[in-house]
Amino acid sequence: RTSPMQLERKRRGASLFYSILDDLIKFVSIVLCEGFASPRARMSCGHVVTPMSLTKWCKHLMEKVRGQFVCGQSGCDAVWTYEEVCKMALLTPEERKYFEETMAQNAAARNPNSKFCPGCMSPVTRGSSLNLYVHCKVCSAKTGRTFAFCWQCLREWKGKQPRSDRCENDDCHNSALKTLRECPEIQIQTEDGAKGCPSVRACPTCGSLIQHTGIGCENVSCPRCHMEFCFSCLKSTNECDAAMFCSGIAPRQKSIPVWHTESY
Repeated sequence: RTSPMQLERKRRGASLFYSILDDLIKFVSIVLCEGFASPRARMSCGHVVTPMSLTKWCKHLMEKVRGQFVCGQSGCDAVWTYEEVCKMALLTPEERKYFEETMAQNAAARNPNSKFCPGCMSPVTRGSSLNLYVHCKVCSAKTGRTFAFCWQCLREWKGKQPRSDRCENDDCHNSALKTLRECPEIQIQTEDGAKGCPSVRACPTCGSLIQHTGIGCENVSCPRCHMEFCFSCLKSTNECDAAMFCSGIAPRQKSIPVWHTESY
């Protein structure tokens, strides 16, 4: 009969135990965690964790849209690096992908001008919205050479800079603009009857992509900036309502609005 430990090891595709050859890991003890024995090791702040408890805690932080991995022990405000979390939680490739995608989404929600460097996963703020070239000081210090990445495709920069359209990496393109250009149409009820409308719009205030199913009200609220606007004409709900009737279906958007957060 397959034991809980074997099932968990099979799910992760790797051993749940820390490598005994890793001199940087400080072992503490073996405890019973969710039905099976699990090793405990000491984090950089001094508090001990198991791989599963650390993974669950860090997922909790991500769900709360936290920007850092903070120790969960009372009175401890230590911040763990992503590299430390990966190592001590024994994250699987699938879990790493989840963490990195969620971290990027959380960073965008907090600051539209900040993304995680693909080299070190540190948050980096773009200097200009007109330049896709982004210099990472952390990676440059580690490697001893200038490291920069593309804001658009999130790969190491190739080609000359500054550029606002794309870098020289293959298939570097603005995925948001591609979605706006190629999304299917839905039927929106207008004064003249049902008409086709792009199923995805960029919020007129912050640029977040919002999808409409064609069912329900035309007026939508952006979950990021809370702007309320008409999905058909792209005017604010107040402006559209003040006109007594919608002015019609705006054409497909060809640019992404930039959110000037200092105005809010």
